[in-house]
This record gives sequence, C-alpha cells and structure tokens, in this order.
Amino acid sequence: MTLEGGRVAADAPAMKSGVAGGKGGAKAPQVMVRSEFADLVKWAGAIKTNKNGEAEIEIEYPDNLTTWKVKVWALGKGTRVGEGSAEVITSKDLIVRLQAPRFFVETDEVVLSAIVHNYRKDAKEVEVTLELEGGALEAIGATEAKVVISGGGEQRVDWRAVARKEGDVTIRMKAVAHGGGRVLDADDESDAMEMVFPVYVHGMLRTESWSRALLREKDSVSVEFEVPKDRRPGQSRLEIRYSPTVAGAMVDSLPYLAAYPHSSTEHTVNRFVPAVITQRLLRDMQVDLAEVRNKRVNLNPQELGDAQKRASQWRVWKDNPVWSLEEVDTMVRKGIKRLREMRNSDGGWGWFSASGARSYPHTTAVVVHGLTVAKANGASVPDELLNGGVEWLKRYEQGQVEMVRSWKMRKKKTKQRADALDALVRKVLGMAGINEKEMLGFLKRDRVKLPVYAKCLLGLELHRTGDLKERDGVIRNIEQFLKEDRENQTAWLDLGNGGYWWRWYGSEFEAHAFYLKLLAVAKPRSSQASSLAKYLVNNRKHATSWKSTRDTAYCVEALADYLRASGEDSPEMEVEVLLDGKSVKTVKISKENLFSYDGVVIVAGDVLGTGKHKVELRRAGKGSLYVNVYLTLFSKETFLKKAGLEVKLDRAYYKLVPVKAVEDVAGSRGQALRQRREKYQRRKIEQGEELISGDLIEVELSIESKNDYSYLVFEDWKAAGFEAVEQHSGHGGGGLSSFVEYRDEKVSMYVRSLPRGRQNLSYRLRAEIPGTFSALPARAEAMYAPELKGNSDEMKVSVGEGKR
Repeated sequence: MTLEGGRVAADAPAMKSGVAGGKGGAKAPQVMVRSEFADLVKWAGAIKTNKNGEAEIEIEYPDNLTTWKVKVWALGKGTRVGEGSAEVITSKDLIVRLQAPRFFVETDEVVLSAIVHNYRKDAKEVEVTLELEGGALEAIGATEAKVVISGGGEQRVDWRAVARKEGDVTIRMKAVAHGGGRVLDADDESDAMEMVFPVYVHGMLRTESWSRALLREKDSVSVEFEVPKDRRPGQSRLEIRYSPTVAGAMVDSLPYLAAYPHSSTEHTVNRFVPAVITQRLLRDMQVDLAEVRNKRVNLNPQELGDAQKRASQWRVWKDNPVWSLEEVDTMVRKGIKRLREMRNSDGGWGWFSASGARSYPHTTAVVVHGLTVAKANGASVPDELLNGGVEWLKRYEQGQVEMVRSWKMRKKKTKQRADALDALVRKVLGMAGINEKEMLGFLKRDRVKLPVYAKCLLGLELHRTGDLKERDGVIRNIEQFLKEDRENQTAWLDLGNGGYWWRWYGSEFEAHAFYLKLLAVAKPRSSQASSLAKYLVNNRKHATSWKSTRDTAYCVEALADYLRASGEDSPEMEVEVLLDGKSVKTVKISKENLFSYDGVVIVAGDVLGTGKHKVELRRAGKGSLYVNVYLTLFSKETFLKKAGLEVKLDRAYYKLVPVKAVEDVAGSRGQALRQRREKYQRRKIEQGEELISGDLIEVELSIESKNDYSYLVFEDWKAAGFEAVEQHSGHGGGGLSSFVEYRDEKVSMYVRSLPRGRQNLSYRLRAEIPGTFSALPARAEAMYAPELKGNSDEMKVSVGEGKR
C-alpha cells in the first residue's frame, strides 16, 4: 500500500507479474481477490521518536475498502503529553461488495447479491461472476451477468442458491469492467471478494424424556415412542433408569451440612442431626455401611450420568460421614459440646453465643426439635441440655397463652390470636411429651389465619394427641393449596408466600418437608405422599441440597419419615425390563442391595432401529418403582419437533408493526408538549409465512418449568437471513434476568435462576437477506444437569424483496 494525501490505492499484484489485456492474443489480467478482512490493523504500544519528536510506523492494510481511523498518544518528560488522529481511506475505482447471510442451514434457499460500485466518471460495462467452492452450496441458474453502471453509480446483481449439505462454502464474487477505448488497468477496472461461510446440518441432538411411577395399584408401566428414519444412527441412545425410591437420595445432602463453614446455633444442630437420622435408617435396614461406601447406585432415576462420577463432582460420596459410626459419633459429641457452650443462662438459645445474648423462641425450638429427633434416633443427648430448652419453651408458651386469653381484657401485653410461632413451639413441646390444651385449642380455633407451614405443624400435633378428625380437617384445608403434575408424578403446595417469604414460616421447602411428615403419619402410601417426596428430591437445584442448612435438614428428616412409613425402605421385588416385548434385563431389588443394584438399561446405536418401539417394566413383589426413560437421537427430519419434560420451550415470532403514537409531556417551563413515541403492534407470524426485507421481528421464548432450577442456557438458533437488532452482549433481554450473547448463528441467554411456572425471554431481529430459511429449534439446557433439556419446534420462514 502507498499513502498519498490520506488516501490509499490498492496495489495490483496480478499486474506486476501478468500481462495487461490488449490485442495480439495478450492474456486478460487476473483479478485480485480480496479475502483478508479485519477490524483492527495495528497496535503499537512502545514507539520511540527521534530528537524531533517524529517516528515512522509501517502499516500493512488488510483487504477492507473502507475508512481507517488512526489515533496516536504521546508522553514526554515531565507533564508533556499529546495526541493526534487521522483518517486513511483504502479504495478502488471499481468495487464489489459480497452480500450473504453469516451462515446457512441445509435446505435453505437464499439470494446472494453482489453490489458493484463504479467510482469513475464514465459508464462501464461490467461482467459480474459468482463462484462457489466446497459443494455445500449450489447456484440455481446462470452464474454470470453483464450490467452497465453509470459513472458514480452502483448496481446489484442477484443469484439464487440452495444449501445442499453440511460443510464450509467459499463464496467468491468478481467484477471486471470492459470498454473505454484503451487497455484496461486490471487493478482499477476489476475487483473480487471472497468469504468462507458455514453450512449447518438441518438437524439436532434431541432428548425426549418420560417419567412413570409404579405404585400399588399396577404391576407394569410402559412408554411408547418412535425413532425417525432421518437420523444419525450412531448417535441414538435409549436409557432406562428405575429405582424403588427417590427418597433414598437424601443421603447425598449430608456432606453439604457437615462441611457448612458457619457455626450459628441452627447450623450447629443441623450439622449432625440429619447424619444421625440417616445412619439410624440405614442401620435399621441392615445396610452394610462399609460395603455401600464402595459401591453406589443413584437412587434418583431422573439423574443421568455415572453415579460415582456425578457424586464426586459434588464431593458427595468421599466426604459423606454417614458411612462411619465413629465419624457420626464424633460429630454428635462436637455438636453437643458447642450447643452447651452457646446455651444462655436461662436454658434457651439465641442465634450466636455472646455476653448479653438473649434467648429466642424460634431458635430454641429449632435446637430442642433437633436434639429430640437425634435422641430418638439413638444419639447420646444429655437430659439436662434438652430439658433446659424444654423448660424455656414451656415458660414462653405459658406467656403466649396468657396473652391470647387476655385479648378481650385489652391488657398492655396481649395478642388477638395464636400464630405460626405458637404452632412451632406447641409441636416441639409435643415431641417432648408436654401437653397444653388451651394453646392447642387456640390454634384449632385460629387455624384459618395460620400460614400453610403452621397448619402442617398443627396437623402433626393433632395426630400426636389422637385427634384424628381435627387432623384430617387440617389436611383437607392444606389440600386446597395442593397442585399435582401427572406427567412427571410430582405434587407441591402453591403457598402464595409473597407477603412473608423472608420469614421462617415463609420457607417453601420447610413447609413441604413438614407437609410430607404429616402425610407420612396420615396417608403414607398415598400418591400425594410419593409425588411430594419426588418433588422435594427434584428441587434440590440439581445439586445435593436445598436453599439452606435448615430446610435441607428438615427435608432429610421428612424423607426418612416417608421412607419408613411408606415401606420404600424395604422393597422386595423383581423388575423385568422389556423392549418391544423382548426381555432385556431382570433385576432383584431388596433392602440388602438397595444401594448397589443395577438400575440402568442402555440401548445404543444401530440396535435401536427405525420405527415404533415400546419400553415396558414389570414388577413382581412389593414396593414402589420410579422410572425415567430418555431417548437421545440426532434427528434430521424435515420438520424438527419440540421435546422436553421438566423444562418445556415454545418459540414464537411476532412482526412489530409501527403505530403512530403521541403523548403529552411537560416542557422545561412546565408547559404541555406533545411528542411522538415509539410504539409497535405485535402480530404473530405463522409457519412458512413470508416477510419483507427490513421487517422488525420480536422473538419470544416461552419457558415452562416444573421446578425451580439454577444455571441454565437458552440458545435460540436464528434463521440465516436475519440479524439481531442489538449487537452488544451483556445483561439484558426481555423477561427473565439473563446474560445475553449475540452470536452469528444464535442468541445465547444464560439464566442464573429459573423459577417454577411460565417465564419469557425475548429479543429482536430484523429480516435482511431474501430467501427461504429454517430457524433450527431453540434449546434449553441446564449447565450442570445433563438430563434437564428441552427444545422448541423449528420455524420455517421466508423473506421477500423490499422496496429498492
């Protein structure tokens, strides 16, 4: 390149070695092909000037024909600084600009365009040629055209092409001028530009998921599905997982509790009590702890992947104290010692121990509850430590009884009704065998005003006292909040805790844990109980714990109660797995091999043939059976359909039609001003509908989640002829809070927290390149849970020519 007056003329390598066109059989000049393009030409961070303050920097410009900005900053001795800037234009008299999508998808039919500029004063006849290399893209019709371009004018030449197969394609466009009555200068009178584009396969790796539960009323369950002909057979995989219980997965939560770094009163008690509960349960099942530690089966059939490897990712198995009697005993001794040190002189507990600390009813109730449960499960708990807390709670409850009793007398210290804290204290004192009929009467009278969490506590206390009629009335009252999902056999309480979510009785998982404890004593073999247990296990954020140490401890306790009451701790069955009527596996499951049986069947590759299939599981014996079936295949069907179980994804395209809108606003002096504002009307775009180049489109992803999940990515694959309106990645996006990355072929939205229910994500596109395109399905995937996947339908859309 040579710099002349701020303008750079491109050298012509072909003319240096070739022969200019002319008469006498001279060869036509070769066209220089521009293929190296860049945004940044050079960065030099340490340039030293001469004594005159001058320096020379050599710059090799890439093949862009554009305006380059040059900026310089200089630092001298002392405080001498300076800066300067200039613009350099790289240009030619005849320029061709290649216009194509950033990518293609198999079966796309697209318009490729060459925009040819003639910067000379006189008109030129220009021969424009399209060349395609690689075989992935094929031109439709002639690839050469001749156009006359006036001086200073431009002309667009279009070709149609179709994407035939996956791979890379090199698109090259050439423009050569003819005429003028003289020998042509090859550099000035010709130009060519080439770029390499990917052609993606029309297909995707899709996972279809099914969930089944085999309870007492049936002896077999089945799943039917169809394997398409158009697929990559080597990537087909059918995985069948089954387990006699999902509650056994509670074992995985113990390392989180044991390793929790803080040492408040609540953390201290919940560090060892769940381990005591779980170890006692396993010992009652006559499980060989040492043997199970070395051989582990994942009791949650919904989780994919190797159980040992997945457990190691969460430090679950290696650091689990439950497999060592000595380790749990040590945890109990340390916990008791710490609680004794933290106890206040009045026998109660506060959050932390310190001089002048006071006791609180909720904290004391949590400690007494934990110590009572630990003692019932065989831990050595000093009577004086436990009894001191019980006496403190008795005094507190008597004070509350007096306050409720004296409400009508309008004394200074009084309250109108029994509350959630009274229900907790009554439940904990009931566990210690302490009765208080008057407080229980107040709670029954005021139960309509209690939050659902407190209703569960009241129901448990009514069961303990033998008042089953009142207990069942409380259960019926709770059931009005119960939601059930038959597709994945889960149930949960729609608590509506928006007004007090931050309070202890607003904890969703604690409320569910105590509801499961209530069902374990009232209806242990009901479908609601098994569905609620499955919901709790599913809602561990696809990790091993819930939201906090306290709700994790209560969930472990509730799952242990359910295991015992439902009989899922002692299965005795033979399970036969059949594929298309043929037996592929038979397994015996009992409490002796509950943590070591083989609960996985995998059929992969060509063995899984094209057509309809049926998976059936038959049970002989007693116990529940939970089943998950996953079909993963690379589908290349003409139309790719949606799939998903725990997370479902729908995608809709909307055309944004501008609407004239005005509004009155206040001016600088308070006067009324009328100004226009941007407003659009949304119109849904149907499959195969034709848009016009320049149309503004809003893409909306509608997400339906059956549970609360964390760390997900939603990838929306664009149609080839569309460009995102927003170009800068960062936090944003419509709907859910997300981090958005705008890429050539897709828009990736990273969501840290996905709440249960229906949520939306959206962004905007603009239709640009004419053609007929396939927008591959949008995809949802949990970053750390491979089984959590879903995808939308694909979208077929056309873009027509707009006004020129």
